[in-house]
Amino acid sequence: MQQHHGEKSSKLVNPPLYTPEQVCRRFALAEIRVATQDFANALILGRGGFGYVYQGQIDNGASTVAIKRLNSMSKQGADEFRTEIEMLSAFRHCHLVTLIGYCDESDEMILVYEYMSNGTLYDQLHKVGKNGNPPLSWVQRLKICVGSARGLDYLHTGTGTQHRVIHRDVKSSNILLDKNRAAKVSDFGLSKIGPANQSCSYISTDVKDIYALGVVLFEVLAGRPAVDSRLAEEQVGLAAWATRCVKEGKIDRIMDPSLRDEQVCPKSLKKFVKIADQCLRRNPEERPTTAQVVACLEFALKLQESWSSALVEGETFATKLRLFFFGQACLTTEKLSVVNSKESGGEVQNDIHQKKQEDGQMQLRGERRHSTPHPRLSNPPRNVHGDYCNDPEL
Repeated sequence: MQQHHGEKSSKLVNPPLYTPEQVCRRFALAEIRVATQDFANALILGRGGFGYVYQGQIDNGASTVAIKRLNSMSKQGADEFRTEIEMLSAFRHCHLVTLIGYCDESDEMILVYEYMSNGTLYDQLHKVGKNGNPPLSWVQRLKICVGSARGLDYLHTGTGTQHRVIHRDVKSSNILLDKNRAAKVSDFGLSKIGPANQSCSYISTDVKDIYALGVVLFEVLAGRPAVDSRLAEEQVGLAAWATRCVKEGKIDRIMDPSLRDEQVCPKSLKKFVKIADQCLRRNPEERPTTAQVVACLEFALKLQESWSSALVEGETFATKLRLFFFGQACLTTEKLSVVNSKESGGEVQNDIHQKKQEDGQMQLRGERRHSTPHPRLSNPPRNVHGDYCNDPEL
């Protein structure tokens, strides 16, 4: 890498495990300009004191990337630029953002990362509704927290290397989410690297990462920023407010309202809150390690998934049971209808038969009144007036 601003040496802040050229790509400035359409404002994904982040296309549009252009006039930016390259060249993990390459041409300080389509955890939590972002479900939040803790644990334990890293800037805006909302820790500009067996000077810094992770956990639970000056004075700082609510047993006061309509497993919630609260212990020695945080969060996730599965199975069984009894009721109703129809049909037949009998009797009486005298009768029947029948043939 080139020197910046008249530095006498290109000595790195921390000794590298690998040279950047071994694991990432060095871009020409011309490639970066093409990728960002000459740093077009329309492609800006974010901005801050460090500079700007652009969405870009490299390799003739084959890959979408995030391109961070640091402020070239900042001495701190130059240090962070080198540190970021060192860290992400040395450490590769599925829960750490991947550095694809860099550009240090013409005093530029540009970093090229994999593109994380769901942005930051901060945006997912606090910009609900914008860009079609729905509130994160409880399971999604748990998975994001598990991923973040795993990434941090990899850094702290130096898994697969002889070194360990203290991040020193753990916060929701430095946790990125890919298209599947898998969490990846990012922004290593303030990180420090040292031997994995070093303890004394690193312990105090290590537990600061744990404390910061605890704040992120409560931020995920509450769905509110770590600091919110719009709230009442006692609620401005989330860490103090959360620990107070936990102590008083009033978790519902800090829980994101969007989660209250969900089927959240009480045991899962309790486990989550307990480990988050332990991360915020005033005494650093009482705080858990990243490995312990990972284990507790994984258990909380397992509890929730088991709970949800049981609910689904219960609802499915209840639905089947309702359908069974509904079917039985329909069958019974149908049988009753048939029986009633038969009974009704019998009554109708009886009515018809009775009617026919009555009609026959009436007809018989009528025939008797109006029929001609039997030839063997000497005296023909008379009518009510005593006259004979007025048949002209008689």
